[in-house]
Amino acid sequence: MPELPEMETYKNLLQLRVTGHKIVNVEVNREKSINTATKLFIDALNGNKIVDIQRRGKHLIFQLDTGKCLLLHLMLGGLMYIENDTDTISRTKQVIISFNSHKLVFIGLRLGYLHLLDDKQLKDELSDLGPEPLKEDFTLLLFEQLVDKKRGKLKTTLVNQEFIAGIGNCYSDEICYAAELLPSRTFDSLEHSEVQKLYNSIQSVLKEAIQLGGYIELPLFKEDKLTGGYNDHCKVYDREGEKCNRCGHPIKKEIISSRKCFFCTNCQF
Repeated sequence: MPELPEMETYKNLLQLRVTGHKIVNVEVNREKSINTATKLFIDALNGNKIVDIQRRGKHLIFQLDTGKCLLLHLMLGGLMYIENDTDTISRTKQVIISFNSHKLVFIGLRLGYLHLLDDKQLKDELSDLGPEPLKEDFTLLLFEQLVDKKRGKLKTTLVNQEFIAGIGNCYSDEICYAAELLPSRTFDSLEHSEVQKLYNSIQSVLKEAIQLGGYIELPLFKEDKLTGGYNDHCKVYDREGEKCNRCGHPIKKEIISSRKCFFCTNCQF
């Protein structure tokens, strides 16, 4: 499932290729992917423009010039691709938004969605999300306040979107590895120095992942050389049995609260 770095990468690339372009056609091939009648959805988009794209947690917000927006959550398996006359993708497309020279197609939205919302609906939809971990106001002091009296495991708490927005299975493991902490540790077992190290690891891991384009392998468009660059830089995620880059011991996989979890048993404590 795309997490904060993947959605931030999508946002940055789409800003350059979608914003300001007039929507000339919309196709909806799966009504369950949207939240309104198909005709209403199409009529709301046709002839209008996407004037801005923002990210909130694992969501993208496509701001329309009408004041309404499209809220995207790719969930598990959802992806996007930008097609043109000479480059198309041979996948089932749930929603297609066409501009004069290219199309933005949404694929794999079996669990994901693209909802048309007004400002109030958007605010309500995102109201349960926790703070953004890369915002300036997400300070060490705020993090210390958030974890105060927390008793849950690092793995399950870090992926809780009401705790912090945007972190999922991949980056929770990578963050714990960078902090040299076992994901099965509980917050109430952490020393103050370990809380600081965890905070610093959240910052460093997410920033590096964004710089490298996240771990989703499918490029956003044919010439896209950024998307998926972090996939070869994961230290523990999906590396069961491989040698730890830090100490050489094999990476282990366990299931913690129904979630797969990767870590080093030798240099994470």
